[in-house]
Amino acid sequence: MAMTFFNPVYLDKAVRAALDEDLGRAGDVTTLATIPAGRMATAVMALRKPGVVCGLPVVEAVFRTIDPSLKFEALAEDSADMPGNRTPVARISGDARAILTAERVALNYMCRLSGIATMTAKYVALVAHTNAKICCTRKTTPGLRALEKYAVRCGGAMNHRFGLDDAILIKDNHIAVCGGVKQALRAAKAAAGHLVKIEIEVDTLDQLREVIAEGADFCLLDNMTVDTMREAVKISAGRVKFEASGGINIETVKTIAETGVDLISSGSLTHSAPILDVGLDIEIG
Repeated sequence: MAMTFFNPVYLDKAVRAALDEDLGRAGDVTTLATIPAGRMATAVMALRKPGVVCGLPVVEAVFRTIDPSLKFEALAEDSADMPGNRTPVARISGDARAILTAERVALNYMCRLSGIATMTAKYVALVAHTNAKICCTRKTTPGLRALEKYAVRCGGAMNHRFGLDDAILIKDNHIAVCGGVKQALRAAKAAAGHLVKIEIEVDTLDQLREVIAEGADFCLLDNMTVDTMREAVKISAGRVKFEASGGINIETVKTIAETGVDLISSGSLTHSAPILDVGLDIEIG
């Protein structure tokens, strides 16, 4: 099971921002107008399609932010691969108004995060016979990066850097401004602390040879053909680790993994994952 690693302050801010967006200035006017105060209910959140569960701690935070007295019972664990057919994953009991008001935000999180975890698990399964590891990118929904990267972990993959301050990743535009691979690498090494990893992008095998001569922790093979990646791995002979990136999708990831690269990063894990269909059925108590 992937462990939650949310900063509680971050989670609280993210949930409150989502609820504020939904509640607007007047709150849930429909529920306030139609549901009598004090009415109690029980709701069950259930998968309508099979997939990997993700987001239960976030969903609990949504309901408890609306009403701390609500009882939340998780019926599954994040990272569990579960069948559809209305398989229950959580039960919420308490004030009916509070449950209905929190419903959509809770489902938005659950559907989105479970969708990312489900797609990620498919990528991971396709490369399981190789040594390559799947990882995400910074192509995330603004404001949801930590949550979406958590979903990637629940799907069995690894996280790339969380932000610009995690590691040094020298891209093609950095190289162009610096005047070349050697110049960029030397400048990065002079500036980096001993705990900061350095990765550099290469577009050609000639650039790769320069990187190997200068030394880097990782080399990003950007939009290379499978044959070129395979040749890059051969040239390196273990002197540098490789990350393949650029346009990688569910159809190409297996072949790319078989070239011998160490990591495969794909923005599609977070920017293109379809939601997992999750519903909430309510019963009046």
